[in-house]
Amino acid sequence: MVDRSPIRNTVRPTPGETPAMKVEIYSDIACPWCYIGKRRFEEALDGFAGKEGVEVVYRPYQLVPDAPATASPHRAWLAERYGPQSVAMDARVAELGRAEGITYDFDAALHANTFLGHRLLHLAETEYGAAAQGRLKEALLKAHFTDGVDVGDRAALTDVAVSAGLDRDRVAAYLAGDEGTAEVRAQLAEARELGITAVPTFVFEGKWAVQGGQEAETFRRVLEQVAAEIGERRPAPVPVAPAGEACADGACAI
Repeated sequence: MVDRSPIRNTVRPTPGETPAMKVEIYSDIACPWCYIGKRRFEEALDGFAGKEGVEVVYRPYQLVPDAPATASPHRAWLAERYGPQSVAMDARVAELGRAEGITYDFDAALHANTFLGHRLLHLAETEYGAAAQGRLKEALLKAHFTDGVDVGDRAALTDVAVSAGLDRDRVAAYLAGDEGTAEVRAQLAEARELGITAVPTFVFEGKWAVQGGQEAETFRRVLEQVAAEIGERRPAPVPVAPAGEACADGACAI
């Protein structure tokens, strides 16, 4: 867990109120551990007494920023990069995913550049709100890992966005231009400046960070401790949570 000050985006509650909390999740659409981590965090949040006061926002990170614009089969790309162990990598993630209700179809999955998808997530947050962005994030992960959708293709991304409740004409016009490009690049640079080198990374209140697809119980404990920290306004740090399994530099833990 990383402590970085000062605290940003913090709303201080009055005595007796449920502490408000902002959680920024740095993740990539092409990161299988980000999907698992998302589900586990949501399980923890669902059981958290103060969940109504928690705002969750997704921030961009690209494991392979130089991925070509033209998609290619995931299996072939992973085998070329990691050799025979790539089969075991996919198999283990698929098994863990099933426990979280996720179906990974790595035979259908495509290796694609995720920058356009991150731009789309930026649009969802800024024009539709955090809840809509969360729905789009889920739709993009499912499209990529389960449905074999090319998440680097504008037409395919538009369909995914519409399925998540965004307006088709607005999305098509947005993706056809450069809106959001500078903002997403700035957020990617900020992630590097913050020292984020693996995803998912969950940043609580702009100060405390937990890396990896932790178990739901770990997330639940951190939520409670951060809420107590906000409510009591004490300087004591949240206990360190060992880094969980994550993806970095295009590779994922096996």
